[in-house]
Amino acid sequence: MYHSRWTKSHYLAGFNFGNRLYKNNVKIDFDKFLNEEKIDYAKNVFSIYYKFYPEIIKEIRGFADGQKEEFEKVFAFLAVMYVFIYDVKCSMVAISNSQNIIFARNSDFKVEVKNLSDSTFYKLDKGYSFIANTTAMIEMEDGMNEKGLACGLTFVYPTIKDLGFNAGFLIRYILEKCETVDEVNEFLQKILIGSSQNLIAIDRYGKILSAELNSECKNISICKTHNYKTNHFVTNKLQKYAYDGIDDIFSHKRYETLQNQNYEIYTLKDTFELLQGKKGFLCQYDRKNGFDTIWSSVYDIKAKAIYRCEGNPQRKKYKIDNRLKFDY
Repeated sequence: MYHSRWTKSHYLAGFNFGNRLYKNNVKIDFDKFLNEEKIDYAKNVFSIYYKFYPEIIKEIRGFADGQKEEFEKVFAFLAVMYVFIYDVKCSMVAISNSQNIIFARNSDFKVEVKNLSDSTFYKLDKGYSFIANTTAMIEMEDGMNEKGLACGLTFVYPTIKDLGFNAGFLIRYILEKCETVDEVNEFLQKILIGSSQNLIAIDRYGKILSAELNSECKNISICKTHNYKTNHFVTNKLQKYAYDGIDDIFSHKRYETLQNQNYEIYTLKDTFELLQGKKGFLCQYDRKNGFDTIWSSVYDIKAKAIYRCEGNPQRKKYKIDNRLKFDY
């Protein structure tokens, strides 16, 4: 797992990362991931990102310049993720009880992606600093910012798609721009959504936001004690968008494990054991099938501590990440 550092302006952060890869002979072949449909989609969705998140356009442009690549190709590569590409399968839980405020997430993916994943540290001249993890770059999958807001996504197989933010850019925006769950709620209510996903956010006050989202429907609620998600919709409002296929990623089995916990008495130790599969099925994949948990994150908001296991937590250890200086 890489540990990248993004500093200065959005453009320079993107340029320096792209240029560093280029100088190390890492030149991404974007054409391999694109076709005419994806390029057209990116052209049509560009105005939405530019309106709501112009800074991210500057960062992508910087990265493209650093890679000596056309901006349109880099933007298309990122904008179509989670809309046309369906590989992220994860489990996550937020817990707020008398002792702890915790967000935790297992990231499950193809085994070959493990060495390409990145734990980023962002400290730009605008927005909140944060640590977040991703299987791409620039867009994020789970993280926590300096104000004690943690969040993450779980992908849901899409039955519809349209123009709007994808899951990774939703998480990125939240980490950079939001301090509280109320601010996350305000953003999600107004933004257009392109992909299908579940989101959870939890702030330092112990307030939890649960969201099931696609391009036609939003189900957003505020929870007091806990919330958990895997890779399917569970609320009645979203059932008509359910994926009618084989659950070969054990989304329902993982959901049952998360459902069968008493979060009122959960401790940090319990959270680690949950993610390690000691309290039911969660990460016990057969690697021979090319699929595994490639990282596991625990954000202890009360203690201002970030833990990450770079690999399957059944076999690897959690380590604390001290890069982020908190401001609360």
